[in-house]
This record gives sequence, structure tokens and C-alpha cells, in this order.
Amino acid sequence: MAIDGMTNSANLARRLMRAHDTAALATCLPDDGHPHASLVLVAVDHDAAPILLISDLAEHAKNIAADNRVSLLFDGTRGLPSPLTGARLSVQGQAVRNEGAGLRRRFLARHEDAAEYADFGDFSFYSVSVTRGHLVAGFGRIEWIDGDDLLFQAAEACGIADWEAGAVSHMNDDHGDAIQDYAQNLLGATGEGWVMTGCDLEGCDLRRAGEVLRLDFETPAIDTDSLRQRLVDLAHAARAKASS
Repeated sequence: MAIDGMTNSANLARRLMRAHDTAALATCLPDDGHPHASLVLVAVDHDAAPILLISDLAEHAKNIAADNRVSLLFDGTRGLPSPLTGARLSVQGQAVRNEGAGLRRRFLARHEDAAEYADFGDFSFYSVSVTRGHLVAGFGRIEWIDGDDLLFQAAEACGIADWEAGAVSHMNDDHGDAIQDYAQNLLGATGEGWVMTGCDLEGCDLRRAGEVLRLDFETPAIDTDSLRQRLVDLAHAARAKASS
């Protein structure tokens, strides 16, 4: 069992991972082992394990084929007047090809335009098997987090992966007004046209064109029924805030 401080750090780390749709990917060049960094689109699975879609023609794909150890940097410092006071997380693990339907669905829901090339012969989905993470959460707070603590271990227990697609479609088709309220009244966003792209036991993901938002639950849901109730309660809270 992780200590409370580590649990809080793991929660913060997962929030960083879930909030970002891009990351810096570091791989090793096969000729001399020199680090190679590149920008990649990223999504995460229900347990927060990263998901990538990579072309075999990319330099980092060639590197992974020779040595599948990778690091992904999730940067939460953007827009801060003093960036080094913000949180960032480096996730270490192994990138493995994975064409599972669930990973594909979550990635393409997060990055809808990637559907235009996801089926090209040179593109493959990868899951990252996380070994540990290095969290820097501002000055004086630096921690290594073991992979078992970093990932959300309860994610597979309640069948949420099978439930998610229908629930997200239902929210977008029938409760678009609630999604706008989440974005505008709870998260301070502007503009119309926000859609839900994903939902997990710790929160849900929203998108409008190139903007992404993460709505974290105060405490994780324990099953799909409690998750559904969280969405209802947040809709009520958002409307109450708008009218106050």
C-alpha cells in the first residue's frame, strides 16, 4: 500500500498524463545510443498507461524497433509566469505494438483527425508498459513513483472500457448542454462546441478543435453507476454556478 504522500503524488502525476494530448518522446538511436527527442500525440488508457500512434517511417519508430525503452515528458508548466514552479512528469517504460480495439478507440476519440491516417500500412498503435515516473511538482517536490503506484489499478475492475463508448456518445448526442456547462462554468473555458472524448473513473476529457480540457472528479468513481452519478452531480453544480 502506498503511503499518503505517494498516493497524492501519483494522483497528481496521473492528472498530468490525462490532461495532455501531446508529449515529448525520448528514444535511443541504435547506432550510438544517443537520446532522440520528438513531439508525439498521446492518449492514455483507463489506467493512465500512455497510447501512441507511430509511423514506421519515423525516426523514433526505428529506435523503438531496436530498443523499446522510452520516456515521455508531460509538461504542465505552459502559461505559467515562472515555468519551473509548475508540474512535469517523465514516464519511463517499454513501448509495445498493440492493435487492441480499446486502445484504438481511446486514441482516435482523443485525436479524431488521426483517423485519416491510422489505417495506413506504416502506422501502428503502441501501448507503453510503465515502469516508473519522475514527478517534479515545483521547487523542492521531486519524487520517483513506481509504476504500480503511478497507474490506476482499479481501472479494469468494473467493465468501464466496454461502457465508455456508448456513454460518451450518449453525452454528446443527448447532453451537449451539460458538456458546455462543464467546460464553461466548471473549467473556465470560452466558446461553444465542446465535446466529450473520453470518460474514466477519475474524470472525463473534453475537446474543442485544438483545445483539450480535463475535468477531474474530486474522488474516483468505483463503478459505472457511481461515475454516471458524478456526471449528473457535476452538471447540477455547473448550472448552479452559472446562476449564482
